[in-house]
Parts: sequence; C-alpha cells; structure tokens
Amino acid sequence: MAPLIRGLEVLESAVSYALAGAALGTPQLMQRPTPCPGWDLETLLDHVSDSIGVLAEAITAAGPAAGAGAGAAPPGYPGPGRDPVVRLRGQAARLLGACAAAGPAERRVAIWDRELTASVVAVTGAIEITIHGWDISVACGGHRPVPPRLAAVLLSIAPLLITPGTRPGLFADPVRLPGPASPGDQLIAFHWPPAVPPAAPGPGGS
Repeated sequence: MAPLIRGLEVLESAVSYALAGAALGTPQLMQRPTPCPGWDLETLLDHVSDSIGVLAEAITAAGPAAGAGAGAAPPGYPGPGRDPVVRLRGQAARLLGACAAAGPAERRVAIWDRELTASVVAVTGAIEITIHGWDISVACGGHRPVPPRLAAVLLSIAPLLITPGTRPGLFADPVRLPGPASPGDQLIAFHWPPAVPPAAPGPGGS
C-alpha cells in the first residue's frame, strides 16, 4: 500500500506530466479532437481544470488551513471562459499549494457524498490527471508517453480503485495489448473509454 501512503507525491507527478502536455496547447488547437469520444481539446482542458479544482477544494478543506481562504483562487487565476491552458495552470498551482500544506495522509476527505482518506483521494486524482494528460498530449500532437515510474505506481493501485463493479459507464474492458508493453501503455490500455479504439495513435484515456 506504499503508493497510497505517498499519494500526494504521486499526484504532484501526475500534475507535472499533464502540464507538460498542455504547454503545447495553442489557441489554434482548441477545436482538435481528443482520444475522449466527442471532446475537443478545449472541453478536455476545462474538464481537467474542474477535476483539479474539486481535488484542491477537498484537500484544502480537510487540511490544517481549513477555513482560512479554502477554495480561494490563486493570484493570476483567469477564471472560466479564458485561456483553458492558463486556467489549467492556475488550478494546478492551487492543487499543489493545497498538497504542500496538507496534513496526515490518512486524514478523511469528503468528495461528493463519500469520505475517503487523503491518500486515496490523491491517488485517484493522479490516475485521472495522468490519463487525461496523455489525452491532452495526443490532441496537441505531442504523444508524450506516461513516465515509467509514475505509470508503474498507478498500475499497482488502479485495479483496487477501478473494479469491474465501478467500470461500467466510465470505462470499457481493458484493451489487450499485443506483446510486451511499457508501463505507460499498460496504464492507458487499462483505462480505455467506452468507445471503439482508433487505429492510431493507440489506446487512449477517458
């Protein structure tokens, strides 16, 4: 269960990976399709920003600084309707700040109607951010692979969080890869969305 204990560290790695892919996103690319069915790049960036915002809110509200500006936007945050890449950077800075000020990894955090430990919330967020980081990179033409160490950690915990019971409606069955594959390719294949995989660039996230 070591990946859960260092969940905030894993989350920070996932955010860094996603931001590196998003750095390629120019205004001219915002309408490009992504591996997420029916989503263009702008929609995907906004979705990731919203997800990161929920994580930051939860971690901040449960941390030692709860009530002291929890949920406040960081300086320079442009708000909805502005450059999606700049918004993502602002939300990421907010999340990393919340992680830096976080308390014990096993404290309880409320996400919607569930209460989980901060470490589980962080790893769950890291999985989504990493998969979408790959999606963003593909949409931008970068095709940046998931870093092997990050992928290996997430692969070790993903089957515990994404079970056959929770997969329907979120993901189809994992894609079978032909022959040996890198940890990053295995991670992406495990999270193939409920759609027919394209011939290229390969399996994608949801």
